[in-house]
Amino acid sequence: MERPRKSVRRKSSGVTIDEVAALAGVSPMTVSRVVNGQGKVRDATRERVMRAVRELDYTPNMAASSLAAAQHTRIALIYTNPSGAYLRELLVGLLRVASRTAIQLVIDYWDDLDAESERKAARALAKRVDGVILPPPLCESRAAVTELVRAHIPVVAIASGRFSDDISCVRIDDFRAGKELAEHLIEQGHTRIGFIKGRPDLSASARRFQGFQAALDEAGIALDSTLVQQGDYTYRSGLKAAERLLAHRRPPSAIFASNDDMAAAAISVAHRRGLDVPRDLSVVGFDDTSAATTVWPELTTIHQPIASMANAAIDVLLRNIRRKDRSTRVLMDHVVPHRLIARDSVAAPPRRK
Repeated sequence: MERPRKSVRRKSSGVTIDEVAALAGVSPMTVSRVVNGQGKVRDATRERVMRAVRELDYTPNMAASSLAAAQHTRIALIYTNPSGAYLRELLVGLLRVASRTAIQLVIDYWDDLDAESERKAARALAKRVDGVILPPPLCESRAAVTELVRAHIPVVAIASGRFSDDISCVRIDDFRAGKELAEHLIEQGHTRIGFIKGRPDLSASARRFQGFQAALDEAGIALDSTLVQQGDYTYRSGLKAAERLLAHRRPPSAIFASNDDMAAAAISVAHRRGLDVPRDLSVVGFDDTSAATTVWPELTTIHQPIASMANAAIDVLLRNIRRKDRSTRVLMDHVVPHRLIARDSVAAPPRRK
């Protein structure tokens, strides 16, 4: 599969790829490979580059390179996301790009469609747009992807765990992020950690749990399956999962929820049970949406740069739309950097009486 090189532009803060390369002690080409998820880079080198990226707060301004291709271009966002906070972040990112270009943004809502209905909706949409962005959970709809690819419509999945070789993807490294967040809890002294899973049909959800498991394994902590509960990224599912975890005969001292909505629900359940967060129970979320800072205490979480991912997704689409040779697909797996944001919802576990 062809993986084209991607140009890296100066972001508004003035941080350049050369500055990142200098701090990491590598070449600009190596930084480009790490940031764009292209080519083979040693794990130690990748870690060094990502540390420099986080320290300098560097993000490529990708959409600016494709302004000319944006004119008179219709790009569709199809959504059926249960997390309102996540959807708001995504829409803000897309609207910012659309306001700077001539892109016509088409919003399509697919509510609880079965596979056949998704195929019909995709066929109809393909007749009136030039490109499609699929956020979770539609980013892994085989029915929709198959129809759009068959219609030769460029598609970019946002926040997928890279489930398909038929479409491009803009994502974070969910495995590494999940592992880092679990390690943060373990470093605080937690050994009994509850986990609330995300949707079972999303590979990104599975990768977060795999990262959690890897952190436990490396710390020599056995996974207790009774402390793993299924959620679906909604606040309500987080309430149910947290109730089950905290009703356990030996409840966890910390809860890792696979998104901020479910983590906020876990804090609500803890308060209802008279528990202090983080003195009696630590809670972490994932995504760093507005939900992370509208609860008390504010959530420790993984910052997924959703608005920047939307920016990158449009850039990938425009590059494909303006290609003269549409007989072959050029796919990109673009991995953007994440950050662990430490706030007030985590502390050392309570001492046993």
